[in-house]
Amino acid sequence: MQLHRLVQLLFGMRPLDRFLTLGIESSCDDTSVAVLEGPRTILSWNISSQTERHAAFGGVVPEYASRMHLEAILPLTREALAEAGVSDPAKELSLIAVTRGPGLMGSLLVGVMTAKAFAQAWNVPIVGVNHLEGHIFANVVDHEDLKFPFLCMVVSGGHTEIVLARASGDYQMLGATQDDAAGEAFDKVAKVLGLPYPGGPVIDRLAKQGSASAFHFPAVLPNIEGLNFSFSGLKTAAINQINHLRQKGDVPVEDFCASFQAAVVRNLITRLEQAVEQTGVRNVAISGGVAANSAFRDAVASHPGWNAFLPSKMFCTDNAVMVAAAGYAAFMRGERSDISMGPDPALDFGEDEVI
Repeated sequence: MQLHRLVQLLFGMRPLDRFLTLGIESSCDDTSVAVLEGPRTILSWNISSQTERHAAFGGVVPEYASRMHLEAILPLTREALAEAGVSDPAKELSLIAVTRGPGLMGSLLVGVMTAKAFAQAWNVPIVGVNHLEGHIFANVVDHEDLKFPFLCMVVSGGHTEIVLARASGDYQMLGATQDDAAGEAFDKVAKVLGLPYPGGPVIDRLAKQGSASAFHFPAVLPNIEGLNFSFSGLKTAAINQINHLRQKGDVPVEDFCASFQAAVVRNLITRLEQAVEQTGVRNVAISGGVAANSAFRDAVASHPGWNAFLPSKMFCTDNAVMVAAAGYAAFMRGERSDISMGPDPALDFGEDEVI
């Protein structure tokens, strides 16, 4: 008997020819809905990006983000189901997976409450997904040859962590940022430079035209315990240099971007090297928005001795495919969230309500 059929019987579900998961992601400023067949076959995938709306404010405005999630989530769901050929969700869907946390409370609330309403209306099981596990599974979806155990560095505007993924559902947090995330440092420095939001991709583009050795930035890792990160000192040093340069004249933006980006990447790679040395695990994956940074991708891909797994750039941002994949894996492990589940903006990695 196939595993998913056994799980369905254990949970009182009717057997299906296909296991279809509806994934919902709304942790920050992108609304995404997807339908996944099995562990990695994408039947539909829609995203409503809020980037242009928030650009005028230079960053994400939480209340505004949650209102736009409300506007987008039902139309996106209808489109995703139609594109996947799902005409009767109550009969055809096997699971609903939704990001429970961490993230912005208002944004998470929209996704979780919508998913719970669907689960009750259609009598379909629901699984609350940790956003970090979702990012890990972006690589599992994108790389069929990626096997456990592997190291995954999640790097975005809100996260900078190194996770040892021993098996599905078995994770060890090896290191995390003590203050700013790498993506946050990129965006804040870009804002001081007067670059448009989001600043990380703009810095990446301008850095290709500059010299990475034009400016010196301090090494911030030696004083940080274990495999943890700190980017606040690096960010402050960069902002101080910008202000000093402006007092003397113009800032050579391309050179500055190249030098700052090199410093951030150097810190990330150093921690990955230490994690590989400590664990002996040479399968190395990256994920999150900063995983789309060209310098970071090149450094990981070219590192000797690593089996590098780089997600396609479309999988780097927050998306419902990774949530559906992580939810499917959790359900196959026997996990199922209670309908009383609520969003948790400070959800610890690996903690979830399961019955």
